Amino acid sequence: MFSCRRVGGGLAQPGDSLRLSCVAPDTPLSYYAVAWFRQAPGKEREGVTCITSSDFVAYQSDSVKDRFSTTRDIGKNTVYLQMNSLKPEDTAIYYCAADLFCGREGMGNWGKGTLVTVSS
Repeated sequence: MFSCRRVGGGLAQPGDSLRLSCVAPDTPLSYYAVAWFRQAPGKEREGVTCITSSDFVAYQSDSVKDRFSTTRDIGKNTVYLQMNSLKPEDTAIYYCAADLFCGREGMGNWGKGTLVTVSS
């Protein structure tokens, strides 16, 4: 069971930074590849980025390159999505997912999504 949450509150404005956390209280995330997906209204689900169990970046969407990054804190059993230089087009529901390997089309275990809104 996964949970994805936005760290901090309030509306994000263009240029702001936000951090999402992916947690699984009863599952050691260090054993798995963890991916982030997002889906905006009227658009297909997009694979944002994914790290393997050894924290190798298996893929990263061109739309977030040099702005988003994923890190793993083994001690906290948490994987983070750090989002910098946010743009309105980043507005979407974000999901984290885990599996043995990174799959851009999908993963085996999905967490609940969290809405990220970027607006002036």
